[in-house]
Amino acid sequence: MIARNFRDHFRMDAQLIASAPGRVNLIGEHTDYNDGFVLPIGIDRRVQVAAAPRTDHRVVAYSEAFDEEWDLGTTVVDNLRKRYWSDYVLAVLRVLTLEGHRVPGMNLYITGGVPVGAGVSSSAALEIALARALCAAMDISWDPYRMARLTRQAENEFVGVNCGVMDQVTAAAARSGNAMLLDCRTLAATYIRLPRDVAVVVMDTGVRRTLGGTEYNARHSVCQYVVSRIRSIAPGVRALRDVNPALLETARVLLDNTAYRRAKHVVHENERPRAMATALSAGNFEDAGALMNESHASLRELYEVSSVHLDLICDAARAHPACYGARMTGAGFGGCAIALVRAEAVDDFVRLTQPQYESRSYKRSDFFRVCPDDGARLDALT
Repeated sequence: MIARNFRDHFRMDAQLIASAPGRVNLIGEHTDYNDGFVLPIGIDRRVQVAAAPRTDHRVVAYSEAFDEEWDLGTTVVDNLRKRYWSDYVLAVLRVLTLEGHRVPGMNLYITGGVPVGAGVSSSAALEIALARALCAAMDISWDPYRMARLTRQAENEFVGVNCGVMDQVTAAAARSGNAMLLDCRTLAATYIRLPRDVAVVVMDTGVRRTLGGTEYNARHSVCQYVVSRIRSIAPGVRALRDVNPALLETARVLLDNTAYRRAKHVVHENERPRAMATALSAGNFEDAGALMNESHASLRELYEVSSVHLDLICDAARAHPACYGARMTGAGFGGCAIALVRAEAVDDFVRLTQPQYESRSYKRSDFFRVCPDDGARLDALT
């Protein structure tokens, strides 16, 4: 389909197609930029990028999701400006240029297979799919972890979102059928096979947000502030990942109440990914669900990144007998929640829970089961 659409739009044939998945984080929220642990999966909804060379050294990108085309010019280092989706394209082009690679002229066609603003990381899917396509087009050896770091740098420095590295690593290196227990400091990953007895259901609240328009960066800043205060009594602390509950309580007198609550969420949330990986591996879905519920409560009460709609949708999910647990996923402030559900009851869960949420929220929602999918790849030209 994308090859045909590329031909229709640019009046030429694509030479390659790359894709990368969106992601759902099962648990470990707002821990990645604190060097902590997370437990994401790549999902079977993907962004695709088709590419072909141009002869005039210009980069022209078309987004199917926004039905927009931008001529990004010939000097990608100097051309970054507020263009929403194209900021991400320009940012990736820029980091590759600054790495010493000469970006050739090319046409890019980008699909919208991952919902935008829903908390399932459409931005990282775009960045990594684009990086995979550019590496193939420019004959750069594909290293998923190196490209994850570079695209995170692109988003931090040139788009202005102080995200951690989880989204990019997941989009680059996820594995089908598995969750990834990821150490965001070392990028060491352990793959955890998801049992077939349970399913992950994404519940889109219908409320969109952009991280630039939320307090996401403010949460990142307060975590850095807490670390700077704790270093006065524990100089070896590099990030909140290095702070245990006892140290946090000792340092409480150094912090205002808001900073303490933010840090308390991160410190306790950082233990949940490993605990949930253990529970899933043992088939203990009740404990896994309880961890999800605890995580959501902490995000709501301590980190304050949930919303009325996220709370409503999680409450509706937990009311169904086949649901083990539910929580918001992603940065928050809107977007999606997830539920861990008995696999054979997914259809009944969706049939009953979705209208219950919509009747209480007056929002159109989207519920869909996701299966763990592979990270970035080159797709067939069909």
